[in-house]
Amino acid sequence: MKHAVLVNGVPASGKSGVARALAERCVWPVLTLDSVKEPFFDHLGLGDREFNRKLGRASYQAIWSIVAAAPPGLTFIVDAWFGFQPVEVLEGHLARAGVTRALEVWCHAPTNVIVQRYRDRLPDRHPGHPGEELIPDLIGLCQRARPLDRGPRFDVDTTRPADIEALARWVLATFAAGATPR
Repeated sequence: MKHAVLVNGVPASGKSGVARALAERCVWPVLTLDSVKEPFFDHLGLGDREFNRKLGRASYQAIWSIVAAAPPGLTFIVDAWFGFQPVEVLEGHLARAGVTRALEVWCHAPTNVIVQRYRDRLPDRHPGHPGEELIPDLIGLCQRARPLDRGPRFDVDTTRPADIEALARWVLATFAAGATPR
């Protein structure tokens, strides 16, 4: 039996900070789409937007392969925007990885906040990620993005400091109560 905490939200929604804080509090490993994807940029090159998307899908699959290879009894925090593929893809990965309990942490903020965060982090981002040209798509994404709603969910408004203690208590209690994917 393996558990997964799916820290979900659009790019620049604050999910990485929430995932890191929860990992420190609970001492669980964090797997992020960017931490898998960026070394591939370094070795394979940057490419165009379609290459970036293809690398994103491969990195997503690699995350679930790592979870699958891990021994039973572990809990992973997975930091990714889960809305970029159909939920059935996620369900298949969870099943193949042996994840029997999963829950969602939905990170969100107003569109203008997310766009400003995205702009602010551009100078520090790996050059393989889209730049300023992504902003029109990001605005549209913010307007239609929704949580997975495939099981228990904890909402985090990242315009305020996250209450990591409350989140950790909820995660632990929800797993203890037997939260399973729908």
